[in-house]
Amino acid sequence: MSATRPASGSAASLAGLPLLRGERVWGFWSFTGVSTGLAIATWAFLTGGSIALFVGAKAAIAVTVVGNLVGVVLVVLTTCLPSAKYGVEQFGALRSVFGRNGVRLLLMLLMPFLLATWNAVLAIMFGRALANVSNAVLGTDLREDSPLVIGFCLLALAACWLLLLRGPLSLGRVNGLIAPALALVTLVMLVLILREHGPADLAALAPLAPAGLPVLDYTTALEICLGAGFSWWAITGNLARLTTTPRVAFWPNIIGLFGASTVAGLVGTFAALAFGSSDPTTWMVPVGGAVLGGIALLFVAFANITSIMGQTYSGALAVQRLHGAVQRLPWSVLAALLLLPATVMVFFPGGVYELFFRFLALVSLIVAPLCAVYFADYHLLRRRTLHLRDLYNDDAESRYGFWLGVNPAAFASVAAGALTYLLLLNPVTFASSPLFPYLTASLPAFAVTAVVHVVLTKAVVRPLNKGGY
Repeated sequence: MSATRPASGSAASLAGLPLLRGERVWGFWSFTGVSTGLAIATWAFLTGGSIALFVGAKAAIAVTVVGNLVGVVLVVLTTCLPSAKYGVEQFGALRSVFGRNGVRLLLMLLMPFLLATWNAVLAIMFGRALANVSNAVLGTDLREDSPLVIGFCLLALAACWLLLLRGPLSLGRVNGLIAPALALVTLVMLVLILREHGPADLAALAPLAPAGLPVLDYTTALEICLGAGFSWWAITGNLARLTTTPRVAFWPNIIGLFGASTVAGLVGTFAALAFGSSDPTTWMVPVGGAVLGGIALLFVAFANITSIMGQTYSGALAVQRLHGAVQRLPWSVLAALLLLPATVMVFFPGGVYELFFRFLALVSLIVAPLCAVYFADYHLLRRRTLHLRDLYNDDAESRYGFWLGVNPAAFASVAAGALTYLLLLNPVTFASSPLFPYLTASLPAFAVTAVVHVVLTKAVVRPLNKGGY
């Protein structure tokens, strides 16, 4: 490890070496603000709107609470605790699971899909929100795919890039301003919806596009919520790395990623049931009126920028593992390159937006097994102990060298989990097996992955003295 450390808080200090306790910038309340700002982006409202396609208000409350809680807790236990304990970025710690070259392969396959799609969804929501504010307040008639809306999307990505130039501290500062206001706006929207449509009225409203079989509709909605919970896997570890203790990493995520996103999701569900649209940018003005609804849309729009920032910052730390040349790129260039795929996707807003709940299912297909293999490796096999020096040593000198820097057992376990998911649910067509309504797809995929990884490691990897188990 280098004896010279860059100044705390700079972009350079937050890549590569583990962070010392004094270099970590987020305590309990600041990280709660970051988590809350990430959670109450319009993806929470859009997830809630997707739930309204399948179930009514009563069932929505149950699936939203259970799905988000299970997904978020599993993700936080898996990614945040090791990163906060050791100060390492998530994909650096994953070397202990997949090996150095295995992590590179994972990044090449994973990051373009997840980062680009999430950023594009958020930017498109930003553009549609500003368009609806203009239509409500200024009397314009902007279409959802008009060139001006696409321009708003590009503006969101450009603003995110400019803010990222100031490093992770700017993310905390922006969230410190946005998160409280956004939480208040969300609660106000909930009160207005309940005032206009009381609990009895909401409970009587039918779902927007149910399959017709109640147990299947219920489990489909639960699967979407599990996907929303698991979707945090790719970014939470790198953000938790900046927290002062593992406890500070855990509880603010429960408050933000579970609590705040659950409330925002239910607001999205209730509004979608009441106004017939799963798009949150279309119902805020009818709920709150031109002034209050416009203000709410503006807050939600700008919260999307903080979410794009959080994802892109975390993604930047991850892709630096690909090659030394990536680590040498200026921070401004790296951030711009990571935002480029989303910049292309926002020119096709309709296709990205309409496939949102299918995207959540695809996230579960990929991320639930990834979460499970990391969980099993860190908590069950390594007993929550990592050896920092070996995470950074060359493969020949590291206990995490495996076979040429790849752990085939981890990839086989993930493949077994993904196959389990596909046997239960097709994430594109949503065709399901007879077992899906009683099992979900994400939870069996998680369980199968964990069991296969433990068995393969104990039967093959450990006896061959690979992986430092």
